[in-house]
Amino acid sequence: MGISLISYFLSPLKYPPLDFLQNPIFLRESSVFIHLILLFGIILSWIYKLSRRVENEHSKDRNFWYYKPVFLPSLALSLYNLALFCLNCFYWYRNGWLDANLVTLLDLTLRVFVWLLVSIYLHKQFIKRSNGVNLPILLRIWWVFYLVVSCYCLVVDIVQLRGKQSLPIQVLVSDIVYVMSGIFLCCVGIFGKVTCEDSDLQEPFLNGNGNVNGNGRVESSKNEGSGTISPYLNAGLLSNLTFTWVGSLITKGYKKTLDLEDVPSLSGKDDVNESHMIFRNFMESSRDGSDKKVTSMRLVRSLILTTWVDIVLTACLCLIRTLASYVGPYLIDTFVQYLNGKREFKNQGYVLVSAFFVAKLVECLSQRHWVFRLQVVGIRAKAVLIESIYNKALTLSCRSKQGHTSGEMINLMSVDAERIGDFSWYMHDPWMVIIQVALALLLLYKSLGLASIAALIATVIIMLANFPLSTVLEKYQGKLMESKDKRMKATSEVLKNMRILKLQAWEMKFLSKIVELRNTENGWLKKFLYTSAATTFVFWVAPTFVSVITFGTCIIMGIPLDSGKILTALATFRILQEAIYNLPDTISMIIQTKVSLDRIASFLCLDDLEPDTIEKIPRASSEVAVEINEGNFTWDPSSPNPTLKDINLRVQHGMRVAVCGTVGSGKSSLLSCILGEVPKITGSLRLSGSKAYVPQSPWIQSGKIVDNILFGQEMDHERYDRVLEACSLKKDLEILSFGDQTVIGERGINLSGGQKQRMQIARALYQDADIYLFDDPFSAVDAHTGSHLFKECLLGLLESKTVIYVTHQVEFLPAADLILVMKNGRILQAGKYNDILASGTDFMELVGAHEEALSALDSVEPGVIKPTVHEEYSGTKPLEEESNVGEDGKADDMAGIKGQLVQEEEREKGRVGLSVYWKYITTAYGGALIPFILLAQILFQTLQILSNYWMAWATPVSPDAKPTVDEKTLIMVYVALSVGSAFCILARASLLMNVAYKTATSLFTKMHSCIFRAPMSFFDATPSGRILNRASTDQSAVDLSIPSQVGAFAFSLIQLLGIIAVMSMIAWQVFVIFIPVIAISLWYQQYYISSARELCRLVGVTKAPVIQHFAETISGATTIRSFDQESRFCQTSVQLVNTYSRPKFYNAAAMEWLCIRLDMLSSITFAASLIFLISIPVGLIDPGIAGLSVTYGLNLNMLQVSLIWNLCNMENKIISVERIYQYTCIPSEPPLFIEENRPVSFWPSLGEVNVQDLQIRYAPHMPLVLRGITCTFQGGKKTGIVGRTGGGKSTLIQALFRIVEPASGKIMLDGIDISSIGLHDLRTRLSIIPQDPTMFEGTVRSNLDPLEEYSDEQIWEALDKCQLGDEVRTKEGKLDSIVTENGENWSMGQRQLVCLGRVLLKRSKVLILDEATASVDTATDNLIQQTLSQHFSDSTVIIIAHRITSVIDSDMVVLLSHGLVEECDSPLKLLENKSSSFAKLVTEYTTRANSNAEETT
Repeated sequence: MGISLISYFLSPLKYPPLDFLQNPIFLRESSVFIHLILLFGIILSWIYKLSRRVENEHSKDRNFWYYKPVFLPSLALSLYNLALFCLNCFYWYRNGWLDANLVTLLDLTLRVFVWLLVSIYLHKQFIKRSNGVNLPILLRIWWVFYLVVSCYCLVVDIVQLRGKQSLPIQVLVSDIVYVMSGIFLCCVGIFGKVTCEDSDLQEPFLNGNGNVNGNGRVESSKNEGSGTISPYLNAGLLSNLTFTWVGSLITKGYKKTLDLEDVPSLSGKDDVNESHMIFRNFMESSRDGSDKKVTSMRLVRSLILTTWVDIVLTACLCLIRTLASYVGPYLIDTFVQYLNGKREFKNQGYVLVSAFFVAKLVECLSQRHWVFRLQVVGIRAKAVLIESIYNKALTLSCRSKQGHTSGEMINLMSVDAERIGDFSWYMHDPWMVIIQVALALLLLYKSLGLASIAALIATVIIMLANFPLSTVLEKYQGKLMESKDKRMKATSEVLKNMRILKLQAWEMKFLSKIVELRNTENGWLKKFLYTSAATTFVFWVAPTFVSVITFGTCIIMGIPLDSGKILTALATFRILQEAIYNLPDTISMIIQTKVSLDRIASFLCLDDLEPDTIEKIPRASSEVAVEINEGNFTWDPSSPNPTLKDINLRVQHGMRVAVCGTVGSGKSSLLSCILGEVPKITGSLRLSGSKAYVPQSPWIQSGKIVDNILFGQEMDHERYDRVLEACSLKKDLEILSFGDQTVIGERGINLSGGQKQRMQIARALYQDADIYLFDDPFSAVDAHTGSHLFKECLLGLLESKTVIYVTHQVEFLPAADLILVMKNGRILQAGKYNDILASGTDFMELVGAHEEALSALDSVEPGVIKPTVHEEYSGTKPLEEESNVGEDGKADDMAGIKGQLVQEEEREKGRVGLSVYWKYITTAYGGALIPFILLAQILFQTLQILSNYWMAWATPVSPDAKPTVDEKTLIMVYVALSVGSAFCILARASLLMNVAYKTATSLFTKMHSCIFRAPMSFFDATPSGRILNRASTDQSAVDLSIPSQVGAFAFSLIQLLGIIAVMSMIAWQVFVIFIPVIAISLWYQQYYISSARELCRLVGVTKAPVIQHFAETISGATTIRSFDQESRFCQTSVQLVNTYSRPKFYNAAAMEWLCIRLDMLSSITFAASLIFLISIPVGLIDPGIAGLSVTYGLNLNMLQVSLIWNLCNMENKIISVERIYQYTCIPSEPPLFIEENRPVSFWPSLGEVNVQDLQIRYAPHMPLVLRGITCTFQGGKKTGIVGRTGGGKSTLIQALFRIVEPASGKIMLDGIDISSIGLHDLRTRLSIIPQDPTMFEGTVRSNLDPLEEYSDEQIWEALDKCQLGDEVRTKEGKLDSIVTENGENWSMGQRQLVCLGRVLLKRSKVLILDEATASVDTATDNLIQQTLSQHFSDSTVIIIAHRITSVIDSDMVVLLSHGLVEECDSPLKLLENKSSSFAKLVTEYTTRANSNAEETT
């Protein structure tokens, strides 16, 4: 490739000053120098290894398996040089000595010793390691220099032969041998596979026992589950060169639809386990002392060092490919002169064809392996960044997490890490542009002389134009990412809370907020796209601009132009065009990557939890489980008021400690403090033993129930059964068709609040920890279940354990050894029940409120609730058999379901339908602009060909021939054609970006509209990760990638047709080759695309679990840390990332498998066309036009591969559109409004709910959940709904809000069938306080009044009524006080009060309370009940409650069982019948309270 270039510049005829470069002494000295370097390198290496032998005994070697292919050539070269040495000594002894002889002998001597030493080294390594040879990377780099020098010597030999100089035949033969051996060794060194020996560094890293060694460096582990060995590791040399190793996968994909299990595993550094370990080690080693700040440069340095071997190899391959690409332009002039009849030697034509062909083959091989290894680098970089972001998110402090919401963190993983991985494509472009420009200028100098200076100036001007463009692009890119973050944050929050949005009829308001955020994003996207269009125009025009300036300078300076020089220049400009054309993309990518690096670096800089907050003491060494001395803790270090003040606590092992207090008193913060979650200001905190934690807001992983309970522990069936029994879960599991193998939806969406809470308790119990922390675990369960849990868990299984539990239920306090009464972040009272009852007023208030609630029961029917001991036990047993009476269950949602709720993500199979392409290109303006875009490209290509044809035809073939036209006409026509093509490209770029913008906007609107109008069943069965994946990754592809990809395919096709047209004008016979080659190429493409398509779909499918697992980890980080399960979750993340990387890796390999074959075919086509041309007699064709066809033919392989590449990439990328279209076809809920049947503004005026033979099923193939319910909820009355799990309570409420539609029957509200009106007309007239209190990121005002319907006075009035007014007034922003994501800066009880405030504002005629007071203390509950009684006295109030005191004063109680109404009457009448289920429930509640009271006496 570069040989011909060097040979020209060494020509003694034109460049005498460079004669010394051909001097034999100089050549031999150069050889001596590089061999001396290797000799000293080997000696130093051995000395170093001897000194480090002990230290490196446990190091990990990279073992090179091609022992014989390296050893034998090295030994053969040593023997060959020894033979040459002997022959030369004999010859020169006979014929006399010269100065050069001594240098030559020294060169041969060194070669003998050096290659002998290499052979000995390899042999010793092979003996030591039977499984491979350790081959230093420096030796492989030296082989590259050896090849370069050998090529240089061979070029000098060729120049001397062409210059008719004498040359000993043994010199020529030796140089050929050296070049061939250099090529062979370089190929083996580059493509030889490398494996890793097992060593002590490969100890488990994330298998639960991962640790950090004494130097703080992370140790690695083997990837679990990598049973399938990667075929890449077992591939031979030829298989590696031609990518045959991936052929078996492609064949399998051609015969069947590929599934994930068909894709082999990753090994070595491609496994994120190993690569992340290396990356972490480099990150740790780059720290300066105690500096923990992560900078972008430090991140880049660690990424480079992690993949430096592949980066160096790709740089070498890139250089070889670039040099090979310039061989063609260099030889064109010679080829044109040959066609003109100037023959320098016999068979020169075939030599030229061979040179063209070999250069193309070298270019093909180097480019394919360059591209593949770049992609591997990108996959590896992305994987380690994802893992680093995951690990960081798992250790973030709560304050840091509040500043970075889950949406932002998901964007870091799904967008920023992806972009940095994609940058691998561009990493070598900046320095390669310089080399390409330099080579181009050298060629131009050879052809056009000083006019090349003008070309240099024009090129520099073009490149300088990058600076303002790059500045603007960087600004727009940063703004685009910021706005995308905000949108993704809002989207993530909305998806988490979609149920409450639909119940409150707020989904359209929140959709409008997301659309508003998207509009801001669209503004920056539009600017970014149009700036990119301007950049595209400038750089497409750049080569034409350079050529016009260059040719114009030639005419001005009087430099003669002939067709050979013109064609060389045009071919050079065409190659230069690639470098300059890619430059804007490179600059844009550098800018985007820098932005992403800055964002990730700033995230990695965030504060972690303070490791010294807790002083951990071994369990056996201390009798104290928890000890806090003079502790002051705060969630917000900048706040002057600590969250917890003056905490002194000493808990012995085996103690039960109860924590109580009013809403917002600091109870949950105290537990978080013991977990080490709250930053410590002063004091000490000691913990002895393992811990388990049950949070107030249940955190359930998506997955099987059994996996949630085991939580990483081995199955012990006896312990497992005891835990299920203690947590009352056996009955629930019997209801479910799959038992404990049932797959739980995201955030436990298909479980009731009580079931989630009991599953959490079971998870904690199964861990068998030393210390248990319970944050109000009994609020979400009914009276019987709560009593059962307390007795069986806290008093039973955990009898010998240390238990600290927060509770609002006073009846659970007497059993505690120590009671802590919290107020305003302080422990106000501490002691036993009776002691503190007599010593303070705060505790008396709590107990008094409880007794007041019990007195309400006494007033109903005193005789009923005072059972005898016999009655007490006889009444309890049936309840145990019933299990969970009164619990609000969603098991009814799943009862009888024969299929899992959450299924594997759907993916299309087979080829992407043409309808997807058609819908995509016709989305904007109905496709009206597409013909104009294609026309602009066709005109551009036509004008480009015409301008080049004009220059080739109008200039003479040789300097002595007469020009066809004068110089002025020549340049004027060329300029006119060039300007015309420039305007065409401007039109094309502008129109394409306009279509891209409109299409992206339209698809976004359609998808989000369909998602927000989807029924709730869609969100129950679809993890939010799948939706977020489409809203982030797929939408980003539609915004930025797909338009360019579709355009690139169309433009490549037009360019290829143009080349075929030009080549067929001169040698139509080339169609004899073209037709079968195109047929074979299309067959290859069809053979390949089946596998590529499915691999690309698998990439999309495997990405969602990575995001979902990440999102779950963020929300459950406290729970994960409390169980010390960080390492297991990290290992799960590693496995998911590896699963995601596998199809990407093999998809990249499959693409190169196709491209290398297409390259070979196009090279054969090009060689055949050249053979046709040299076979035509002289004078039969115009040499200039023939040379033009060769100029275009040089790009044939690139364009043919580019066409297929773009076709395959387009089909792969268009899958993002396909996935978005999947979500534009989601079945919709009924209409929000039905104009012809809208209720009057004051409806409902009475609030009477009449249920008539209501039957509900969740899908047509599922059994009925409600089996014909008929009952009436009287207007203005209070009705309580109770019943066992699976009874149908939740389903009835969902039917009332039309979350599910009836199979038969109907619900009448004030005489109107609710199914006959619009959803929003119905839901806006109803109010609900849900079981899980929900707050959104924003302000207090936006949480109470998201629709902005009420005045500040009304909002303050509602806050006062729900006991939050004083709390809000103390905040700096008042109504504009900040609410963080999920309302995490508010306690659970306060969030529940905010939900109460919403209904107080709304004042609906029908109010539903779904466990509305579960998270508040009894005193606050009594206040809430009084508030509701006062302000909703004339409203229909329907209550689902586990506190009997909330239901006992109802006008009517409805008890549901198995989808039917079992009992329906007033509480008084139901209590008169002691055998009624309701009477049993009341008895259990009062029995629990009375029995606990007796324990205290």
